[in-house]
Amino acid sequence: MPAPREVHRSGTQALSVVMFVLGVVMLVSTLVHGGGPLAIGTIMGLLFALSGAGRLYVSRKGG
Repeated sequence: MPAPREVHRSGTQALSVVMFVLGVVMLVSTLVHGGGPLAIGTIMGLLFALSGAGRLYVSRKGG
């Protein structure tokens, strides 16, 4: 059975990947449907992708 810390780390990494993928999907969807660089979908997608990537980076670096 894995240690609770390992379960927490795995969960954090999984949610970080989900956030990153969701952000990319939001960006692509917004741009395909004609949204510009200041559209809410573009901004939110960028923020989701950056926060997911940042969390993933920190969780892997801090190990």
